[in-house]
This record gives sequence, structure tokens and C-alpha cells, in this order.
Amino acid sequence: MSDTSTLGPVRVRYAPSPTGDPHVGNLRTALLNWVFARHAGGQFIVRIEDTDRERMVDGAEDRILEALKWLGLDWDEGPGVGGPYAPYVQSERKALGVYAEAARQLIDNGHAYECTCTPERLDQVRQQQRAKKKPTGYDGYCRNKSADELAAEKAGGLASVVRFKVPLEGEVVFNDVLRGPLTFDPSLLQDFVILKSDGYPTYHLAHIVDDHEMGITHVLRSEEWISSTPRHMMMYEGFGWEPPAFVHLSILLGPDRSKLSKRHGDTALLEFRDKGFLPGTMFNFLSLLGWSAGDDEEVMTREQIVEKFSLDGLNSAPSIFDITKLEWMNGVYLRQLPVETLAEMLIPELEARDGLPESIARPLDRDYVTSLVPLVHERLKVVDRAELSEMLSYFFQDEIDLDPAEVVQKGMDEAVTASALESAALALESAESFEAEPLEEQFRALCVELDLKPRQLFGALRVSLTARKVAPPLFDTMVALGRGRSVDRVRRAAALLSGAGTRERTVS
Repeated sequence: MSDTSTLGPVRVRYAPSPTGDPHVGNLRTALLNWVFARHAGGQFIVRIEDTDRERMVDGAEDRILEALKWLGLDWDEGPGVGGPYAPYVQSERKALGVYAEAARQLIDNGHAYECTCTPERLDQVRQQQRAKKKPTGYDGYCRNKSADELAAEKAGGLASVVRFKVPLEGEVVFNDVLRGPLTFDPSLLQDFVILKSDGYPTYHLAHIVDDHEMGITHVLRSEEWISSTPRHMMMYEGFGWEPPAFVHLSILLGPDRSKLSKRHGDTALLEFRDKGFLPGTMFNFLSLLGWSAGDDEEVMTREQIVEKFSLDGLNSAPSIFDITKLEWMNGVYLRQLPVETLAEMLIPELEARDGLPESIARPLDRDYVTSLVPLVHERLKVVDRAELSEMLSYFFQDEIDLDPAEVVQKGMDEAVTASALESAALALESAESFEAEPLEEQFRALCVELDLKPRQLFGALRVSLTARKVAPPLFDTMVALGRGRSVDRVRRAAALLSGAGTRERTVS
């Protein structure tokens, strides 16, 4: 396997169809093309393939480009950038007659022909083939019609398409850079449409013409296109053009090893962005789906990935899109950020309407938020508003909802817990130093004095202070809340357990 070929400097392309939101599988393809181009010092081209007019979705092209920019995949030629082979949108190239001219070239050299079969006839042929339990497909009815017959039918109002004339014998052989030589029997393929009656090319014609004219040297695309590649090789031969090197990338599977789809959760790349995943994380994670640097290192910068990349590192085995691993990696990336940077990311999420409860005043104190980041960053996996609110809201609230049953720990009752909390409140009031380490020493000594295990007293204090069973380190939490609020919450929890607060189910 080789990263370069005799085709010249590396030129690769990402050619999405604007038929929906960009899928992680498509963006993985774009990313590997980009990394290969940057590694080889070549060019990465973006081309919009919008010839399937019926499936086009408004705004999809904008979201595709937005996803590329979010991942940091800049392009050397394409929409918004231009280049020597503009335009880079196929509908605009169609308007210039590029594809009609190419189709006419194939007709003139005997590799294609016009077909006037109506949809009704084609449907009838398929029904007859099914009845005979034969493979369905075009039967070559117009393959040998004379020019006069075609002219008469078109004059009579019949619309025509252009079909490629598939050889009736021989074999099609092409070399996949990743998978080696592949051989196909062309007799299993029917003559296929390359130019539709409305003048729009099919994918088969359009991408070949564009790849040739734009000097594409390598085509990295999903293995789902392997079955179509024999058609493309026949067309390259029909044009008399040198084909690019083909690299069919492994498909993406869900954790259950079925094809990745919506039923596995989010699959659109921008959904991951909106759920708090970092672009660096997604870049790193997607690069490892079907490629390995040859070592055990998984967390890498994009510069390291570009430097280490090689086509030799690609793997043809299916790749598992493991959301658990993605969340782990995102947590690693979040923890690598400076505290101030992470705080600036969290503040708008916390201040959003669906972030912290509306009762909490905005804007938040930036210095205070920054001081809280070290308490929660080890638990962060994504920058998610609901998760952030759950982790941090009690640091900002004047009142927290408290379930007295959760305050009482195993091996304790309400009276013992209330008494222990009163002692804890006194200790907090009298503490000489209100810092985490001295507080921990003081409260471990209190456990001995009260004949309680640390998990008992600390657990009761944790719930009293946060209304959570799981929270940041206890004594760091006390410091963040401050002496006054800490004493007040512990004392009110004690009062709630002793019966003085049975009508008041909140502590301030």
C-alpha cells in the first residue's frame, strides 16, 4: 500500500449530497481525506453533488459546510473559496453543459446510447422478471435502436435518457488500495442511466467527469461504493481516462454491530456539537474509526494525527462507533483545557434559559464560576446544560430541596444524625482555617469524638450541603459555599431531622 501514486501530487475531494444533515460517517470520510491531503502536502477539495433534485433538503448545504468548519477541515478549493475548476456545485456545472457534453462523447464513441423506454414499460418489464423469478433490471430494449427510430420516437414526444452500454462479456478488475485486486462480472450489471431526461446527470456520470476534470488522484469513500466501482471503471475506460486510486473505507457500526443509524442515538455531527462535544474530541475520535497510528496512543492532537497518518494504517474491518468511548475522550479533552477557558465555555450554558433554574440571578459571577470548575471537571463528559445544572445549581441557590431520609446514613437514625449535624455546625463556626485540608483534619477528629465512621458523618454533611448523594469533594464544597452558607445549611438540616422543620422542607 502506498500513500502516493504516479498520478501526481495528491488531490482528494469530499463530495457530499445536500440531502440531509451531515452524518458522522460522511464526516469521517471527509476528515480522512483532509488528513491525507495535509499529510501529503496536497489539496483538499469540497464539491457539492446536488444532482439528486428530488431528495435535496433546504439548508443542508449550509449545514454541511458548517460541520466542516466546526471540525476545522478547511478546503483549498470549493464553495466560498473558488479555485481553478469552478464552479464546485454540480447543478451549476450542469448549467454549463459539462455533463451533456460528456454523455454525448460516450454516445459518439459507442459506449452509451439514448433510451426512450417509458416508466410504464420499465415497470412492466420488472413485473415480468419477478414473475419468472429473475433479477430485475433494464433489458437493453433500446440498446440497438437506429438513429432514425430514436429520432421518430423523440419527435413523437417520448423523453429520452442516456444509458451506459455495459460489455456483455469479459470481466472488470480494479485495485483497491486498502483491499487489493477486486474482480467483477459485468454480465451481472444492466445498462444503467447516466443522464436523466431532465438533463441532470446521475452520480455515476457526474462524479467521474468532475473527478477527471479536477485532477483527483485518490478517492477515499465508504465501502458501500465498492459495488458501484465496476460501473465507474467501465466508464473511465469508455472515456479513455486514467482512473484515480480507490480507497474504500470501513463502514461504521453501532455497538450492536449493526449499521450505524438513528436508532443508536445521534448520528448527525452537529447534534454532537450541540450536546457539548468539543471539535478536537470529534476530530480525534473520528480519525480512529478505521485508522490506527500503529501504536497504543489514542488521544492525539490534529497535528499529531496528520504527521502520523498513512494509508497503511487504514483497516478494512468495520469500525464501532462507541459513544461511551467518545464521552470518555471528550472528558479527557475538557480536562486538558485551562480552568479559565472551561469556565468561559460553561457560563453561557449555565446562564441559558434551560440552564440553571430561573430563580438564580444572571449574569453569573465569572470568578465564582471559575472557582467551581476544579470541583466538577473530573466528572464532566460533555458541556451539557442539564448535566451542568445538576452538578452546580446548589452552589448558586439560596434554597435547596432536601429529602431528610437521604440525610440519614446507614447505621444512624434521625436523632443521632441531627445531633451529629449540630456538632458539625459548631465545628464549622469555630474552624480557625476555612480551607479544605484543615477542615478535613478537623472533621475526621470529630468522627472519632462522635464515634461515627467518616462515611456516615461525611455522607450526612454532603446531602445537607448539596441535596445530592454524589457531589464534588466535601471539604472543597464547603469552601466554595463559604462558612456562612455551610453552617446555615447544616444547621437547618439538623432542625429538619429533629422535627423543628417538618413544615419547612427547604434549607437555605
